[in-house]
Amino acid sequence: MIAECLVAEFRIDGDDCPLARATDAVPVAVDANAPQLRADGNVLLHFSAPADDRLPEALDDDDAIRYLHVTRGDDTYTFRCLSKHPCVVHELVDAGFLVESMRYDEGGATMRGAVVGYDVLRGVMETAGGTVGIQLQRVSLLRADEESPIGRAWDLTPAQEAALRAAVEMGYFDLPRSITAQDVADELGISKSAFLERLRRAQQSVFGALLA
Repeated sequence: MIAECLVAEFRIDGDDCPLARATDAVPVAVDANAPQLRADGNVLLHFSAPADDRLPEALDDDDAIRYLHVTRGDDTYTFRCLSKHPCVVHELVDAGFLVESMRYDEGGATMRGAVVGYDVLRGVMETAGGTVGIQLQRVSLLRADEESPIGRAWDLTPAQEAALRAAVEMGYFDLPRSITAQDVADELGISKSAFLERLRRAQQSVFGALLA
């Protein structure tokens, strides 16, 4: 049994993916969910950024982006699209990196997550280092007190915590995804739209605390 579970944060530069290119052209920070790699090699992206019309314009002009959809709020734009350009995070996941959060800015990305053991950490570093510039910004052991209820750690409501826990435990975040949002909603006894809304608000709270 491996005793060490490590929390690691990487800074990656040189990954020529659409979000890196867009934030190199437009001075905004993009907070992204872990991208979902499809069987055909295309990638589903879901991310948000401060309201700035230059960002959707830059993405729309990128030949690697298809089916771009933008939900415009007063302060934040939320994006969903298909990318024909896989990014380095997929290689890191294959090497054993469990992605928790991703932020793109100034043409690079900061990725935070967990790895099980130092050997896996070395493998992740070597995998990324073969294609892009990578810096390990911080690493620490996952402490026992970090396993306390996430609602208290991240200021989640009980409903948001229940939705997030159910999603994790049922495999909603697995790659490839093994269940649907409707499956989790049925388990919770709520509608699909209610589950997705609770999950979105929970992710916003967690990512906001991580990246503050």
